[in-house]
Amino acid sequence: MKELELFYEISSDAYAYAEKWKDETGGKVVGYFCSYTPEEMIAAAQALPFRIFGTREHITCADSHLQSYCCSLVRGGLEDALTGKLAFLDGTVFPHTCDSIQRLSDIWRLNAGFPFHIDVILPVKLDTDSARAYMLDVFRKFRRDLERQLGSISDERLSETIGMYNSIRLLLEEIYLIRSENPAIMPGSDVYAIVKSAMVMDRRDLLGRLRGIVDALKTKRQEENHDKRIVLAGGVCNHPDIYPILEKAGARVVWDELCTGTRYFEGMVDNSGDPISALAARYADRIVCPAKHCGPDSRGRNLVNIVKEQRAHGVIFLILKFCDPHSFDYPYMKEYLDKENIPSMILELEEQLPSEGQLETRFESFIEML
Repeated sequence: MKELELFYEISSDAYAYAEKWKDETGGKVVGYFCSYTPEEMIAAAQALPFRIFGTREHITCADSHLQSYCCSLVRGGLEDALTGKLAFLDGTVFPHTCDSIQRLSDIWRLNAGFPFHIDVILPVKLDTDSARAYMLDVFRKFRRDLERQLGSISDERLSETIGMYNSIRLLLEEIYLIRSENPAIMPGSDVYAIVKSAMVMDRRDLLGRLRGIVDALKTKRQEENHDKRIVLAGGVCNHPDIYPILEKAGARVVWDELCTGTRYFEGMVDNSGDPISALAARYADRIVCPAKHCGPDSRGRNLVNIVKEQRAHGVIFLILKFCDPHSFDYPYMKEYLDKENIPSMILELEEQLPSEGQLETRFESFIEML
């Protein structure tokens, strides 16, 4: 599909895209590490929100500041900051997530040398009235912090930006739904390139291009497909392109539960009232990751519901090595799947992908079991 060429170009070299955008527009680029960043406010300040995915290259400089058992997202992000690959950033936003990201924030502020640095200390427990009130205060403070660095953010502009983001989320969801109904219509690699690029590219340009992709998909005819239906779950933010290997083994990823997947675009913002209150409500109500808490069984029930709704045959967990939140979360999630007789397997990854032969053997064994 010709419409996807730009998405592949951006997903393969996001830094080059951001540098080009900055040169052409004269705008500012603000990096962030987590999908809990209220990037609508960054975009409303006419800056480019840029998701930092880390590096897949050899890490050297970061290891003088971080223990080797920190995950490759944290170490890789710091590596690129220290070696100048992220020099195009005008600032960085660190939402309160895992312990490693919180400590990275301190190291980044002291060593990376970017013009500004903002911590967004979100609540961990999200299912109480006091947590929601605190979340609203944090968002108001974040707006003030951004305005000091990027200029005024009016309610009108913020509401307009929220509307744009709602449209982007609906289109991303529509792509997922079309592909779930007709898995052979688009390779998994295409979907991943789209979602990854959506966290990097100019959002107004993104909106128009997503509409074009949805329109193109709607014109394609239904293709018969008997591959096993798979859901991806876990916490790898920059996971390797495993989709061709899965598809060769006889499976199609029809949905996911990833922060660089459905957790990024799940949940709309009620844009009818105060925009800051509406944003705070969306980020409190969205499906949580293991770094947040919203009841003892919310994540397990959500994953089981996804599998049933998408008529999936099994779940593959992608977990980043040394990621404590997802590693502690996995046994609990697997228990929920086991109770429903839903098969699953776990693939622990670092910045380098295991050999294709090894992956192919593991995937084939799992799919044969299905």
